Amino acid sequence: MRNMERSLCKAAAVCCAVLSCLVSHAQYVNEGDPYMDLYDSETVSAFKKHVSYITSAQFEGRKPGSEGEKAVAEYVGSCLKEYGVEMLTPDEGEVFGISRTPGDTLTSRNVYGFIQGYDRSLNGRYIVIGARLDNLGTNVMTVDGREVTQIYAGANGNASGLAMMLELARMVSTNSLIFRRSVIFVGFGASTETFAGAWYFLNRSFSDRNLIDAMVNLDMVGTGENGFYAYTASNSDLNSIIAMLSGQLQPVYPELRSDELYPSDHRAFYSAGIPSVHFTTGQYSGHNTPRDTEDIIDYGMMERELEYVYNFVLELANTDRDIAFVNSPEKNSVAEEDGVVAYYDCDQRPMFLNSADPRQFLEKWVYQYLRYPPEAVRDGIQGTVQVNFIIDKDGKVRDVSIAKSVDPLLDEEALRVISASPKWRPGRLRGEKVRTSMTIPVEFRLEKKSERRKFGIR
Repeated sequence: MRNMERSLCKAAAVCCAVLSCLVSHAQYVNEGDPYMDLYDSETVSAFKKHVSYITSAQFEGRKPGSEGEKAVAEYVGSCLKEYGVEMLTPDEGEVFGISRTPGDTLTSRNVYGFIQGYDRSLNGRYIVIGARLDNLGTNVMTVDGREVTQIYAGANGNASGLAMMLELARMVSTNSLIFRRSVIFVGFGASTETFAGAWYFLNRSFSDRNLIDAMVNLDMVGTGENGFYAYTASNSDLNSIIAMLSGQLQPVYPELRSDELYPSDHRAFYSAGIPSVHFTTGQYSGHNTPRDTEDIIDYGMMERELEYVYNFVLELANTDRDIAFVNSPEKNSVAEEDGVVAYYDCDQRPMFLNSADPRQFLEKWVYQYLRYPPEAVRDGIQGTVQVNFIIDKDGKVRDVSIAKSVDPLLDEEALRVISASPKWRPGRLRGEKVRTSMTIPVEFRLEKKSERRKFGIR
């Protein structure tokens, strides 16, 4: 009898242990254990793979011109090729240079390819899908007398956009027989350097830019809890496609915004008169900080956004209408006003202290008088603010505005310093003085104490 009781007790104990394990495992799964990956869709698994690789610490934040940016360009190119995209650049991407000062040339790269449309009457025209490759790199700080390196991984900005572009390429390639226009996929290098990669693609690489009917930009699409937005610069044709899709069953619907949530590579296409839309989930608390890591990404929301963007691109590629370029009322006045010439289009470029190199203005004026906001120092906020302004025919700086924001604290300080600029020597075109538009990158970077003193930080 006692043996039977002991056997029953042992059996009960085993059952309890098994149930306990099952309950424990169920709780563990719900709390996010690694086995959750087993329940991921193919798309979510691919997103995670891309974001994890692109944000790897070995790439040190993908600063423009770095080996990390180059490695990510090679990765994007290899994925596009694997997905059936016909590549137009070599494995390492198409290299280009940005001259900053005499003897100082930053080397970056774009990577791109295309999927040909099926309609012979339309496959000579293109839809461009783009996402930026680079991010802020690293930051060295002194903490308790020790140098500490922070990596700006840029999971949402912009590993998320690159991952979505890659999976969009896979979907378009799989279904290429239903796309009338051809679709170009581009990873833009040196985006944080005044959208240099996008400008180079349009003005140096792609000779038939007049054949580009529209551009779709994917930048910061991974934090869906903040919303999902589309910015078209009030283009009525693009808005009508969004409105049409809103009447269909979609996994998610973007909010059409009249204000630009985040300036990005679409701006270069606007400037070239190409209708463009920027899909984004907007700015977020970890923007341009070391907190922008993989754990903030909402992959489930990204999957729903991808399906919507795919449907949008399909409609865009197949529409019979000519998509007209419409100047946005929100577009910076620098590009809209008559008689304004772009800096690089001047025969004689504007000069500051007898130098036509914008670095002279940055070094001799901006960084001499820039003061790093204490609140930004405290919160570890840094990045490069892009500032637009006009140099009038009398050399005065006017119409100063933010082209690419980092944070209101840094934006305000950059505007303050540039608005107070002394007179320049105006630019000339065909011998005549002209009003000239410029965009200057104002870098706020927390570094060693010796470097931080130039910003007035103790």
